[in-house]
Amino acid sequence: MEGADVDGALSLAGRQAVVFDLDGVIVDSFGVMRQAFAHAYTTVVGPGPIPFEEYCGHMGRYFPDIMRIMGLPPEMEEPFVKESQRLAHEVRVFEGVPEVLAALRARGLRTAIATGKSGPRARSLLGTLGLLPMFDHVIGSDEVPRPKPAPDIVLRALSLLDVPGDAAVMVGDAVTDIASARGAGVTAIAALWGETDEATLLAAGPDAALRDPLGLLGLLVETGAEQR
Repeated sequence: MEGADVDGALSLAGRQAVVFDLDGVIVDSFGVMRQAFAHAYTTVVGPGPIPFEEYCGHMGRYFPDIMRIMGLPPEMEEPFVKESQRLAHEVRVFEGVPEVLAALRARGLRTAIATGKSGPRARSLLGTLGLLPMFDHVIGSDEVPRPKPAPDIVLRALSLLDVPGDAAVMVGDAVTDIASARGAGVTAIAALWGETDEATLLAAGPDAALRDPLGLLGLLVETGAEQR
């Protein structure tokens, strides 16, 4: 894909819904994630080099799946979750996200979260941040048969939103998001404003890429211009 700053290159005309990943798209949780992973690793595995960079390479997947892929003890999940919850107040919403969500709803588009987190964790975090009412549905990886990169979670979102795949887009910051969207027949937009590895994400071939959340609002403006 040539060029990642493609605001306006993809129109949302005729779209009825937007599905978002959570971490790295709606919220900047990278710092908390780093601390929680380090805590879980030292608690369960012990002292030594913490393979956080390797963990980041699997971002977007369900935590138990990452542990299996990395050959780490599944017992790391409990301290990871507890530390993440303890530090939830340090998670921040990306600038521009509330405005984008409000604009989507004002134009009648439905919204959902499809996250690698568990559903209860995601809903709790969004509730803490005051964003939960901005989404029609929040689906976690523990609530579908197969987590990302399988299409199940995006298909579940489409079912709950009652829209076909060609009437929706998904915004994600990981290769697993792009794969999940593609498998569900949904247009995939790469979010480049977080801690993602840009080259790797673009190599996955998203349909469009945005460097700023407000770029999505730009697509809505383009849509409005087309409809006048």
